[in-house]
Amino acid sequence: MKPLLRTTVLIAVAGGLIAAPAAAANAVSARPSAPHGLTGKQLLTPGRYLAGAQQTGPAKQHGSAPGTRPVDAGSQAPAAAPQSPPTGTQAAGPQAIRLHEAVEFFWYNCLHSAALEAPLTRWAAQHQSDVTLRRIPAIWVGSPDEAEQRAHARLFYTLDRLGEVDRQQAAVFRAVRDDGVDLTTEQRAADWAAAHGMDAAKFRAAYHSAEVDRAVDQAPRLFADYQVNELPTVVVDHDGRTSPTRAGGVENMPAALDRLVAVGSPNRAR
Repeated sequence: MKPLLRTTVLIAVAGGLIAAPAAAANAVSARPSAPHGLTGKQLLTPGRYLAGAQQTGPAKQHGSAPGTRPVDAGSQAPAAAPQSPPTGTQAAGPQAIRLHEAVEFFWYNCLHSAALEAPLTRWAAQHQSDVTLRRIPAIWVGSPDEAEQRAHARLFYTLDRLGEVDRQQAAVFRAVRDDGVDLTTEQRAADWAAAHGMDAAKFRAAYHSAEVDRAVDQAPRLFADYQVNELPTVVVDHDGRTSPTRAGGVENMPAALDRLVAVGSPNRAR
């Protein structure tokens, strides 16, 4: 190739790279080198969030990165992409036709998770025709709060099994964050549930059900595979995410989610 022609081609290629679309905003993340989590799969079934009943046993727990407390909003850099995604169970139902999936990692005793609950619920209602919102309770393996997070995850999946998540999610946040209620034991959780109109016997049965056991066992693996290092974190379409630090505050996360949905790729497996 002649020098002039070769130079022209190189300039054109470089120009194309320079002109490539930038990230939607600082609040949204770039596409990672490998997909997050259960790529192309519905994450969690029966109820809306419980681990799929076809799973043969508890998922192997992968130690998540540091053995330190997850931050509500910090300056940690994003973790490296997982080496390989876990397998999952394909779910069916009306949610499967939605184009996008937003996966929220939260903790009932996280100040910023509590602050996100109302705006995230409103955002999900505005996007109910095109976005499936999934919630995964955070269990940070090795952190000082692991035992409390496991207990809160069991409470969440119990509420899901009873079909009470939508009605009670905000109430649990208020109890834990505002009122300092300890909901980490079966007795205290069942008493709280009964006070909020649920059948205590049914609650206890769900609390110890095999489906809830599997979901709680799977939660740490999802936390690690999605490379969560801040709470709350919301992952959209497996390769974009936002959090208080990325968005510049919880109040900016719904707008960041709008941008992520706008630039994200639909889940083709659905």
